[in-house]
Amino acid sequence: MKLRFRQRILEFPRRAVVMGIVNVNDDSFCADGSLEQHECTQQIRNAIASGADVIDIGAESARTNRAAISVAEEIRRFSLVLPRWREIIAAAQPIDADQVWPPILSANTWRSEVVQAVLEMGAEWINDMSGLTSPKNAEHCAEYAAALLIMHSVGEPKVPHFHQAWPDIMAELETFFAARIATAAAAGLSPEYLLLDPGIDFAKQMADNLTIYAQLDRLRHFERPLLVPVSRKTVIRDALGIEDPLERDAATIASMTWCLHHGGHIFRVHNVPAAYQVAKLFASSPTPSLTTNA
Repeated sequence: MKLRFRQRILEFPRRAVVMGIVNVNDDSFCADGSLEQHECTQQIRNAIASGADVIDIGAESARTNRAAISVAEEIRRFSLVLPRWREIIAAAQPIDADQVWPPILSANTWRSEVVQAVLEMGAEWINDMSGLTSPKNAEHCAEYAAALLIMHSVGEPKVPHFHQAWPDIMAELETFFAARIATAAAAGLSPEYLLLDPGIDFAKQMADNLTIYAQLDRLRHFERPLLVPVSRKTVIRDALGIEDPLERDAATIASMTWCLHHGGHIFRVHNVPAAYQVAKLFASSPTPSLTTNA
């Protein structure tokens, strides 16, 4: 299975891919974001040095109890760090031979104007939480030969869906992803540029989230990399009663370990060192499969 980018290809199976979260905002639910350029770039450096294969930069919190920022402000925040990517990479070194190198630059955004702007700034991967309700973002990714992550949800981002009920969440995911892959293809983006994200905590109840973990294997037939956002999620709070997100790392690692052995390929995390240790410990191959895109 291949995940394509403009200038390279990531091949699976390989060691689990660790995606480090960097929030260029001041309202992250983990209180780990910042609007200070130096602090954000240092977080990127730290994540890379700890083994991150992908850096996922977000400029707007997904929290539904916070108002959306403007398109102009979101682009401004991205412009604090994305143009410095080459400089950051030039001063860094891989932690080992299996780390994706250079790491992949991902932008966590969904509005088409912002997507186009961050692609122009050099993003290789769009982490789109909109669910691809419009083909616009797929069209932009096709233009720039960028990877596109499709996350399952309903309705617009930043709008709460606390009471959404699914009679069969796995059947819903299968129907949803089949339709969105077709949408991307119609927009000119080949399936080899796509990743899938079941959208843990987004328009789902605790039982839905736990079912996704238990039956993640059912999504393997799409033959696309599966990103599982396990880090410090609300489902951990609901299942274990842990209110402080910073105290949820043990359950995060347990979730990652389970999903790694049930079809998960990529793990979006706050605690990169811990996730790197899991990925390295359970690696099935001693060498990465990253090749130049012919």
